[in-house]
Amino acid sequence: MSTPVIVAIAIVVGIIALFIFVFILQFLNLYIQAWFSGAKVSMLDLIGMKFRKVDPKTIVFSRIKAVKAGLSIPTNQLETHYLAGGRVPSVVNALVAADRAKITLPFDTACAIDLAGRDILRAVQMSVDPQVIDVPNPKLGRPTVDAVAKDGIQLKARARVTVRANIARLVGGATEETIVARVGEGIVSTIGSSNTHKDVLENPDRISKTVLQRGLDAGTAFEILSIDIADIDVGDNIGAKLQEDQAEADKKRAQAEAESRRAMAVAEEQEHKAMAQKNRALVVLAEADVPKAMADAFRSGNLGIMDYYKMKNVVADTAMRSSIAGDGPEGKPPVQS
Repeated sequence: MSTPVIVAIAIVVGIIALFIFVFILQFLNLYIQAWFSGAKVSMLDLIGMKFRKVDPKTIVFSRIKAVKAGLSIPTNQLETHYLAGGRVPSVVNALVAADRAKITLPFDTACAIDLAGRDILRAVQMSVDPQVIDVPNPKLGRPTVDAVAKDGIQLKARARVTVRANIARLVGGATEETIVARVGEGIVSTIGSSNTHKDVLENPDRISKTVLQRGLDAGTAFEILSIDIADIDVGDNIGAKLQEDQAEADKKRAQAEAESRRAMAVAEEQEHKAMAQKNRALVVLAEADVPKAMADAFRSGNLGIMDYYKMKNVVADTAMRSSIAGDGPEGKPPVQS
């Protein structure tokens, strides 16, 4: 083999060796850190992480933290959780905190809680240091829970609920909003079942006792430790307002019924007037037939001239008597032939 070929092969081998050295050099720092920390990670594992698109720093630092805390978590499990989209540092921190607080938290459970979208570290912290939840939530714009006692007086209450995270129910358990809703419902129910608002003001702790007895934390990710009534104020007299509104409604209904009866009476009066006009018209028509009948009586001989004069005298005498008595208008007889 000629010298140029040997030189070329040596150069290629040297370049490849340099490339491999530079590639391995980027993992050397992590390898040394893990080795000196007692959390040894092989060079092949570090190289494999690179090809599996796993951040070696995240895995190595998380493993170092776990080993220093006395936890043995293989890098393979950390990689699996990383590839599943989990937050490896948060899970390791939660496991360390749970171990220090003597809380049983398996690695698989912590991974499941993290993949469910819950903040596992905050949950562990809440297990050690309970959290206080305001009812109602001020962020929702309602400062108090309003309810009405049986005597119609409105009461406005604010409660503070002390809860502790339940690690076993974090996956699938209801959130803080459910706790707030249930406690608010319990407050409304307790006040609404009280005979008078004074009973509630005298013993506000009866609200706490009644709500706690209902087991409102069932199916949630929390355990209710206590419910304290922070404030309770007297509101409006809702019962009086309802009675006033009802009286106003009854008044309007009575006015409408009276107006309906008045309209019916007016319509009936108009009908009577129309009937009277009709009857007067019939009388006028009948009176118009009297002269015709008299003329026929004259022609047929049934009525003589003397009979006619006698009838006129009777009519005149009747008109005079009516005028004297004031019965007829201006002494005129009501009927004239």
